[in-house]
Amino acid sequence: MISLRIQIDGLHDIEQFQRPLEVITGLFFEQYELSFEPMSADIVITFSLHGEQVGVVNGMLIETESGHKWKAEYQTDLRPYTDEKTRLKQWKNAVFHVYLTLFQEYTRLIQQWGILTGVRPVKLLHQKLRSGLTKEEAHRQLREDYLVTDEKIQLMQQIVDRQLAVVPDLYDLAHEVSIYIGIPFCPTKCAYCTFPAYAINGRQGSVDSFLAGLHYEMREVGRFLKERGINITTIYYGGGTPTSITAEEMDRLYEEMYESFPNVERVREITVEAGRPDTITPEKLDVLKKWKIDRISINPQSYIQETLKAIGRHHTVDETIEKFYLARKMGMNNINMDLIIGLPGEGIEEFNYTLAETEKLMPESLTVHTLSFKRASEMTKNKEKYKVADRDEISAMMKNAQDWTKRNGYVPYYLYRQKNILGNLENVGYALPGQESIYNIMIMEEQQSIIGLGCGASSKFVHPKTRAITRFANPKEPKVYNENFVHYTEEKLKMMDKLFQ
Repeated sequence: MISLRIQIDGLHDIEQFQRPLEVITGLFFEQYELSFEPMSADIVITFSLHGEQVGVVNGMLIETESGHKWKAEYQTDLRPYTDEKTRLKQWKNAVFHVYLTLFQEYTRLIQQWGILTGVRPVKLLHQKLRSGLTKEEAHRQLREDYLVTDEKIQLMQQIVDRQLAVVPDLYDLAHEVSIYIGIPFCPTKCAYCTFPAYAINGRQGSVDSFLAGLHYEMREVGRFLKERGINITTIYYGGGTPTSITAEEMDRLYEEMYESFPNVERVREITVEAGRPDTITPEKLDVLKKWKIDRISINPQSYIQETLKAIGRHHTVDETIEKFYLARKMGMNNINMDLIIGLPGEGIEEFNYTLAETEKLMPESLTVHTLSFKRASEMTKNKEKYKVADRDEISAMMKNAQDWTKRNGYVPYYLYRQKNILGNLENVGYALPGQESIYNIMIMEEQQSIIGLGCGASSKFVHPKTRAITRFANPKEPKVYNENFVHYTEEKLKMMDKLFQ
């Protein structure tokens, strides 16, 4: 495929603009070359920036072969902003606004998320409403300053309203924490996956060592929380697949949780991902029930057997359905399922079939993902092997998912986006009212610290007053984690000590 060559003139401090402009360009063109130096270009875009109190950005796009021109202008009020960093951010947004507008007019493709390319668009709406803006003012800013369409703004507002209904004290939970526990093992690795997930077969030595390190982390962090009188809002076991370990190992792990952490009986929600149906057994469900855990994930991704084989999920469709009914029979009252739009070889017909099969089960919550080509995944490294649907088909499938969830009584309650996501769409969590995952709300809206324990787990420390965010990650490889868990635990405790002084 021939790359479109694009030359950009008129910008200084290029490193400030380059990556975001590349991301926006990628929304419109699969193959392109972006240069800030003179080149033999198919398109030349020239920027002009001027103004002290009101910043004005003019842009012109010239198609070199035809000589056709497109123009755009955007003004930003700089008077409220005194520090250089915030003023630069306003200038950057203005440049991105003009750049997106030029390409929307040139291609006649509308990007519904506008210039918002980050993971958490809903967080921005939360911030605007907390600052005192009315809904109308916040929506106007999203529409005019960020070029977000009304459809996406309404979705964002619906999610904000639902989150505040589920967690009325959402903005006041910075004095508590949530806990993420990463179990880095799976039966096999899926083709689209970049999570720390290692095939468990043949690794029992490292599993034993890993669990010893995890128990140590839980005891030390639990001791800190008890000493400071800090309660836990939610606990989430992810990975990997936390049900890859044995029932006995799960039992000891949850016993450690109750012994080490403060006031576990008052934790609002404990979730265990059992995403791979091939890891679910009656013995493991008995352990979950013993420790009063009834919120789990059982993830079909698709109900097309050929698709599961293509993406490396070594379970059958029948096994998903069988394990769902087993979990339901054994007292799991809040089951989440994940579906993925745009898996290789799947179009509208296949996705509609998956929705119809999901309707027979009616899980309490459903997360609809749009396939993202993550840089380190096997699927991205061998893209030519995997044929995926085009932009229009992806959008139609997402619309079908929205209609299906509404028709079946589900409401959207969290949303996030990823780079290289098909159709520039989003991942949306839906739930039957009252069955939403509080942890998913906490991780997306960043209103409190989430402490990551285990292999590949990231901690996100949110300062209780300033809301500044500091991140700290444990090693992804079990061997490195096993050799260094004491050091990483000590570093984490030092950061927590500063945070909760």
